[in-house]
Amino acid sequence: MSGPSSIRREIEAALEPSGILIRGTVDFASGEGPLLADENPAASLVLLGNVGGSIWPAFSRWRTQYNGPDPLDTWSKAIIRPLATTLGGTAYFPSDPPWQPFQQWAMRAEGLKPSPLGILIHSEYGLWHGYRGAIGFPAVVGKFHGGKMVTVGRHICDACKAKPCLTTCPVSAIGRDPADFAVSACRSHLATPSGQGGCMISGCLARSACPVGPEHRYSPEQLEFHMQALR
Repeated sequence: MSGPSSIRREIEAALEPSGILIRGTVDFASGEGPLLADENPAASLVLLGNVGGSIWPAFSRWRTQYNGPDPLDTWSKAIIRPLATTLGGTAYFPSDPPWQPFQQWAMRAEGLKPSPLGILIHSEYGLWHGYRGAIGFPAVVGKFHGGKMVTVGRHICDACKAKPCLTTCPVSAIGRDPADFAVSACRSHLATPSGQGGCMISGCLARSACPVGPEHRYSPEQLEFHMQALR
């Protein structure tokens, strides 16, 4: 396996056309990491994902030639899995069992904390980011980051006095704690004419109401794609 700086350059060069970005790294204590292909625990992991609509142009072009299920997961795997093999690592994906703790990895890699919606909130990108996969390595790759690191400290939501995410949801499905999210109320609303004409087309109203990082908001096409995936 190459050194840390070389690995970073290789990952960035390989992923640049896709818009998938390095989101950060996680180093594990002995035996703590997810299992690699050889059944040994990973020593380090590079987290990969999108910020704003970074992946949308490349994914949209690819999607015109694909008619199968789970297009975004399929596209992500087609890009990340071969790269992991080339680098001597193992690829992990949020959609694949055994389910890996991607949110915990993200909190360790970027210092993020959950918003009331359950989505991890970033001080720059707000709620407009995601994780498409990760690559585990048998040796420590070193600390590096693909963007702006969040300063660990006060929860960014604590500084938001208005908290429009709590009041914008048409069925009051959002609570102050992510554990209070009323999933059944949300899903029932999405099945109604109001939900079909609102959130299902333009995206979750509560998510869109968040005042952090509005310039990174997904495009209408990307929002509708993600909402339709809830079906």
